[in-house]
Amino acid sequence: MAMESDEIISMIETALPGSKVTLEDLAGDGDHYAAHVVWDGFSGMTRVKQHQTVYNALGGKMGGVLHALALKTSVPA
Repeated sequence: MAMESDEIISMIETALPGSKVTLEDLAGDGDHYAAHVVWDGFSGMTRVKQHQTVYNALGGKMGGVLHALALKTSVPA
């Protein structure tokens, strides 16, 4: 069962208040996405910690309902 893109965006933006998420369905199957997450809260975090924070926001759905998520994270310009 695939996840809807709106659900992924909502989960991340809810867990990371003030974040902005753009999402692209890479394969058209709802299982393989690329996301760009921009959030002030990433300031001072390593890239690994930023990605862990996003994965945690998805509440354990990575590797199950959501098969693959390529991440790009950044702080606002």
